[in-house]
Amino acid sequence: MAAQREWYEKDYYKTLGVSPDATAKEITKAYRKLARDNHPDTHPGDTAAEERFKEASTAYDVLGDATKRAEYDEVRKLGPMGFGPGGSGFGGGGGFGGQSYDFNVGADGLGDMLGQMFGRGRRGHGPSAAAGPQRGHDLQASLTLDFADAARGITTTLHLTSDAECSTCRGSGARPGSAPKVCSNCGGRGVIDDNQGFFSFSSPCRVCAGRGVTIDDPCPTCHGTGSEVRPREVKVRIPAGVADGQTIRLAGRGAPGRNGGPAGDLLVEIRVQPDATFGRDGNNLTVRVPVSFDQAALGGNVQVPTLDGGTVTLRLKPGTQSGSRHRVRAKGIETKKVTGDLIVTVDVQVPKELNDAQRAALEAFAAASHGGS
Repeated sequence: MAAQREWYEKDYYKTLGVSPDATAKEITKAYRKLARDNHPDTHPGDTAAEERFKEASTAYDVLGDATKRAEYDEVRKLGPMGFGPGGSGFGGGGGFGGQSYDFNVGADGLGDMLGQMFGRGRRGHGPSAAAGPQRGHDLQASLTLDFADAARGITTTLHLTSDAECSTCRGSGARPGSAPKVCSNCGGRGVIDDNQGFFSFSSPCRVCAGRGVTIDDPCPTCHGTGSEVRPREVKVRIPAGVADGQTIRLAGRGAPGRNGGPAGDLLVEIRVQPDATFGRDGNNLTVRVPVSFDQAALGGNVQVPTLDGGTVTLRLKPGTQSGSRHRVRAKGIETKKVTGDLIVTVDVQVPKELNDAQRAALEAFAAASHGGS
């Protein structure tokens, strides 16, 4: 666990205005609002707004990452005993050289403990990972589609306001014309080793805050972070047959990475509007068709609407019952793997009014029916 004193001292949930049991989506939403309301570009010269923006970014950097958030919650749970005099992780006994270590020995805990003690923590954990490439956060968005577009598939454009690579410095964090410099204190490693005889302890470099580089002339747009909150467009191909509530993952279209790390993914939740004519059962389309009494009794052809705007002819057998279901092959939703059918439910219509000829014919039918019984 990358136990940091500032994690105990600062309540990042309070900074973002969310509860400790907030979902990842709620945390992202809260951060975006704070970043939008306090961005330095919209409050030039307002140091208080700039400070709130930085605090929100720092909080989201931890709470927006599932692994960091779990470590942060553990540090907060341990309380002051996790940071004794000199920042010790041994419950206040001073420890080895005032460093903080996690001695929660579980399935992999012994390896973590030895790795931290000898300055070789596992990749992606502890201070030694601070200077390495870091993957960007996953972002979430929603998209509402018409029933037909969801069934047939569509290419569309999402309009987002989110973290993106800084348009001024292209993610370097440095003012155009300048460049980040390798940190002279840690040599670009992002960590400092404290050799104490047999043991070697590592801690994040205080000069570069673990990034491995320093920026003498920060970018005026992103203030050295390498990313900015701005509107952007993302083109997305929605495959045929996408269902309501399904999530589409767009690899590499999320928040930009840090220190050369890859961007996160964009998770698009699909909402499908109901259709006035068609329903859906898996890849099968469903439709209800009104049929007259004589068509149901005598049999005949009826025209059934299809999703492409055309019709298909359905042959009814004599004596077709109301509510019966009939299958039209390969007229459902077509995907790369399978093509569904069109399921037709017959609704026999009883006329509300009869003309003289119709009444006479039905009376004759009734007489014949009763006479034959």
